[in-house]
Amino acid sequence: MPRASVPLAEALGRSPLVLDGGLSNQLAAQGCDLSGALWTGRVLAERPDQVEAAHTAYVRAGAEVLVTSAYQVGYASFAAHGHDRAATTALLRRSVALADRAAQAAGHEVWVAASVGPYGAVLADGSEYRGRYGLSVRALAAFHRPRIEALLSAGPDVLALETIPDPDEAEALLGILADTGAEAWLSYTVEGGRTRSGLPLPEAFALAAAAPQVIAVGVNCCDPAEVLPALEAAASVTAKPLLAYPNDGSVWDAATGTWHAPADPRPWPTAAWLRAGARLTGGCCRIGPDRIAALSTALRAGPDLGK
Repeated sequence: MPRASVPLAEALGRSPLVLDGGLSNQLAAQGCDLSGALWTGRVLAERPDQVEAAHTAYVRAGAEVLVTSAYQVGYASFAAHGHDRAATTALLRRSVALADRAAQAAGHEVWVAASVGPYGAVLADGSEYRGRYGLSVRALAAFHRPRIEALLSAGPDVLALETIPDPDEAEALLGILADTGAEAWLSYTVEGGRTRSGLPLPEAFALAAAAPQVIAVGVNCCDPAEVLPALEAAASVTAKPLLAYPNDGSVWDAATGTWHAPADPRPWPTAAWLRAGARLTGGCCRIGPDRIAALSTALRAGPDLGK
């Protein structure tokens, strides 16, 4: 796929890159119905044109890496809604193809990262913000392996192992990377200076330090205030490039299916993130194209882009 001239890992050694923002909020802004347990996966299945349009909105905002719509796609959860195994595999592949089309049409280099969301995402009950599912590493690997194999068969530039709440799940995912040789980034969701499951961040990041397939480590879908301490924790155990794509500081209420916005949102200290080693920066839930455009413009302006 001639989207980008060099592998993403090589590009990260040249200059920081801009990730896209939240897919769900952009689909909602386009008028898509995200109700039900399948969330953005429902739009992937029913309105793929809208998914491509969302990717295109971020490309136009300056995003250089697009994360696909596969986050909440799982075989068992989709089977419960009438999708057989072949259909779910086709949807996982479709997620890469839609991002690829938006990337191909861009006026700048764009890489495609196939989203591998956590096990908790398919439960649709907020479990990704808690972790500790009661599953073994082996069981988690059995859940993730067919999803990853389907995504890889569609040819993304990299896998995005994202919103991971628990080092046990990270261990399962890293084992699959070792078997397949696929490159990926590993991104935890964090709170209070720890993983969502409550474990120390240096311990969590150390799992990826020796994994050659991991091209970057960091955090996503967390309060922006959590980013800098997490990046510093990662830098204490690995020299890999770092990444950060927080949400806007809102808290997800799984019982009501709503976000509770922060009372006093603060500007992102992006310059500090870059000084800490961030090479991929962008946004997660509730961060739209306007915020990504501002980030892209600031990033290109030079090192004094924030406080």
